[in-house]
Amino acid sequence: MTHDLLISGGTVIDGTGAPARLADVVIDGGTVTAVVEPGTVTDATETIDATGLLVTPGWVDIHTHYDGQATWDDELAPSSWHGVTTIVAGNCGVGFAPVKPDKHDWLIGLMEGVEDIPGSALAEGLTWGWESFPEYLDTLDKRAWTMDVGVQVAHGPVRAYVMGERGARNESATEAEIAEMKRIVREAIDAGALGFSMSRTIAHVAIDGEPVPGTFAAEEEVFGISRALGEAGKGVVELAPMGAAGEDITNPAKEVDWMRRLSAETGRPVTFALIQVDAAPDLWRELMDTSRDAAEEGADLWPQVAGRATGLLSGFFTTYCLFDVVPVFGAFKYVEKPTAEQMLAKVSDPAFRAEILAWEPDEETAKRLNDAYAKTFLLGDPPDYEPAYDRSLAGIADATGKHPLEVAYDAMMVGNGEGLLYVPILNYSYGNLDQAREMLLHPRSAVGLADGGAHCGVICDASMPTFMLTHWTRDRTRGETLPLELVVRKQTRDTARLYGLQDRGTLEPGMVGDVLLIDYDRLQLLPPEVAADLPAGGRRLLQKAVGYVATIKRGVVTYREGVHTGALPGRLVRG
Repeated sequence: MTHDLLISGGTVIDGTGAPARLADVVIDGGTVTAVVEPGTVTDATETIDATGLLVTPGWVDIHTHYDGQATWDDELAPSSWHGVTTIVAGNCGVGFAPVKPDKHDWLIGLMEGVEDIPGSALAEGLTWGWESFPEYLDTLDKRAWTMDVGVQVAHGPVRAYVMGERGARNESATEAEIAEMKRIVREAIDAGALGFSMSRTIAHVAIDGEPVPGTFAAEEEVFGISRALGEAGKGVVELAPMGAAGEDITNPAKEVDWMRRLSAETGRPVTFALIQVDAAPDLWRELMDTSRDAAEEGADLWPQVAGRATGLLSGFFTTYCLFDVVPVFGAFKYVEKPTAEQMLAKVSDPAFRAEILAWEPDEETAKRLNDAYAKTFLLGDPPDYEPAYDRSLAGIADATGKHPLEVAYDAMMVGNGEGLLYVPILNYSYGNLDQAREMLLHPRSAVGLADGGAHCGVICDASMPTFMLTHWTRDRTRGETLPLELVVRKQTRDTARLYGLQDRGTLEPGMVGDVLLIDYDRLQLLPPEVAADLPAGGRRLLQKAVGYVATIKRGVVTYREGVHTGALPGRLVRG
């Protein structure tokens, strides 16, 4: 028999957690048909020599926001540049279906406000043509990508669709409205939605400043809608809970209490964002242990954790800049609204630099800035996502005698004004990633929160799957690393199984032929950079990597050494 594809001689880490071993992987018709001793199979239409390379399943990223981008972009970068072969969108209660024809702009404003995706890019790029969620899936079903795309139905659009302005303003739902929302969610699940998502954190607001519809929904509404998943016997409940961003340290425990009851009643998994916050730096441990206890009592809770700190990036061309608080800079940026060329010319002017550095803040602002200087770091090349104090603005100022603003200005001017500072705001309360490591090791944790496609101007965490390998299994110097087999399993089999995707995530016969060939020693993240490549010239942060020798989707090579081959074997995944 002549096989379609033979990947020979690689070190296979199959995603099950089993030890790495030398093996050949055979793919036929887009499916893995054999994982055998090297040399067992010799007859194949295409053979790729993987000698010296890691061979792993493609990454399954369960927390993205490509809901709009998927309607116009085939490549779905930057996630596709980091070995992701399956994504789940529709997270955090925001999405684009269902929608009434006169509410397109409102949903764009909701997504723009919550996920920092330029509204102008969404307005120009979105290819509307649906009203119901099944119609949205049918629209996606006509497209092809570098990866498979799965979508959840989101509470925000559902609530606004059923309740109109009352829903958008977070007024209480009636019994009839809850029943109608449940019907729509059941219709979406039956059509192939992978789950139902919600946002309950006041940190998530639309562009008009209103919290996401459903933020304050009563238990009757949340349970009433979610019972649709229990009746269907499939789907995940996903949410950003109250206090997820550190704005409230009393409600998270209450949130976990109703989540455990919801999961026990419906029989469906519930996954929720869990991040360490400065206001209560050890609360996450209590919530994780509560989730473990809940599992022992019959509930199925999965705290969703990040592989690194959630960190803002500060540069002259990012949404957030350390100098925004300086009056002369803020006026130029927000009043004059310069083009990129005008910004570069201005910050390159020695007189403008001198004016900024001569600024003397008031006492309260000075105190806030002094705190910020200790928590703002040079990102560097390669990027350092677990920096010590000596890489902070304050630490460098102490060592050099320079003012922290001078250190920041010079760092941001690197590379023609494209230098970036790193401001870890979550998961970094104690100045290292020891807590993140503990989260990753917890038996109830699910790896997520990379937010691919979102936070375009301030965060670039879509590279997290690559960071999981480089930092946690090889490069970490400020603490213990993690086993390579565990890290691979956590972002392949485990994430796939959480969302009921039983056909992927491992390299075993019968699984989808999604494979990565990785030059482990050479694998490295490159610094993030700002690009104006979204529709309408919208800006976004992008980050590339080197060391992915090949990305294979359903037996078809989509990337070679980080360059897209043009192949688009990815399809819509229906639950």
